[in-house]
Amino acid sequence: MNWNNFIEENKQRFLDELFDWLRIPSISADSAFKNDVKRAADFLAEKLAAAGAENISIEETAGHPIVYADKIIDPNKPTILVYGHYDVQPSVPDELWTTPAFEPEIRNGKIYARGACDDKGQAYMHVKAFETMMKSGDLPCNVKFMIEGEEEIGSPNLGIYCKNNVEKLKADIVLISDTSMISLETPSIDCGLRGLSYVQVEVTGPNRDLHSGVYGGAVANPINILCQMIASMHDEKNHITIPGFYDKVLELNAKERADLNKAPFDLEEYKRDLEVGDVWGEDGFTVLERTGIRPTLDVNGIWGGYTGEGSKTVLPSKAYAKISMRLVPNQSSEEITDLFKKHFESIAPAGVKVIVEPHHGGEPVVTPTDSHAYQSAAKAIKTTFGIDPIPTRGGGSIPIVALFEQVLGLKSVLLGFGLDSDAIHSPNEHYGVANYFKGIETIPYFFKYFSEK
Repeated sequence: MNWNNFIEENKQRFLDELFDWLRIPSISADSAFKNDVKRAADFLAEKLAAAGAENISIEETAGHPIVYADKIIDPNKPTILVYGHYDVQPSVPDELWTTPAFEPEIRNGKIYARGACDDKGQAYMHVKAFETMMKSGDLPCNVKFMIEGEEEIGSPNLGIYCKNNVEKLKADIVLISDTSMISLETPSIDCGLRGLSYVQVEVTGPNRDLHSGVYGGAVANPINILCQMIASMHDEKNHITIPGFYDKVLELNAKERADLNKAPFDLEEYKRDLEVGDVWGEDGFTVLERTGIRPTLDVNGIWGGYTGEGSKTVLPSKAYAKISMRLVPNQSSEEITDLFKKHFESIAPAGVKVIVEPHHGGEPVVTPTDSHAYQSAAKAIKTTFGIDPIPTRGGGSIPIVALFEQVLGLKSVLLGFGLDSDAIHSPNEHYGVANYFKGIETIPYFFKYFSEK
């Protein structure tokens, strides 16, 4: 195989192209960036064409477009469906970035930019790995690309697209790089992801903002009430207090828990990296268990009243919060959302009114480690890293993994090259240059080994 020579000769170009893509602020959550999201799709389609893909199309949806492309070398050979996303999270608060979010820069061997790891950097590895195989004449099987522009807002139109294009998307496996590994020294492959229930709550007290001196102490303050309601949703052992929340949680046995905790983990380094005095979470579980196999409930944002400069002594009419719940196998996002809504409404005192607005959700998944696809990924990692990868459980959510299984009948392989320390969704998101090229080097081997059925 001539892959490594081609990659080495084109390293700077591979970086330059990624930087050009990262400069496009493809923020799907903000309609002000709609044209930029489209520009990012156009850029990707152009680069797929240059890499040798065919049947390239920018498929319109009710929201942002999906980029499709393929290369069918032999209908009798296996087909890999590559999924990724080109939309990114908002960059705010921009003042916390060391360098502007959409002006990529390499510092200490890392690419700093919004989307560097999640998911432009990882998605672009597949484009360059495909180009490497094409230019080297070594593409061993068929490939289809489906790169969407709405993952960061819950992929609202991807399910519709998949249902309408089952035949077009027919494949043997879905290959996804939107996850992380333990480190370049200790590679790993996620074999499970948590699901998600995401809601926004609104608490309304009086019909208008009130003077906090004239009315304070006599009228319920929605912010105070909201904080009390949120605080009541965990008990003294940090268990979630929603009735029925744990009823369907899949409990791991002692051996499964012991195997999970074999992954290298330094608690003191973890605390130092986050600059926290101690960790927090559900009693009776380790950090790796809390983030991989246990459900959670977290406030992602909370606001209300006056937050401008100076003072304004107001008793606000309304308070809001965004709340996410990470789910584990056997939990249903629809059921958990309904349980949350009923509970949250039931604990509201008479002095306020509550509205719970579901946003989006996704189901938890577990991928088998004894499958040919997983073993192909593990063998690819062993080839390029020199050691066997550790199977791990990812704490994040990729709701479409369950969707692919339900609609397309396809399992997925989560071949991620990011690190948990890459600050995705945060200021100063970054992605290791070495990780980027390691992905480009490894992906062709997955194609090779997966084709050897």
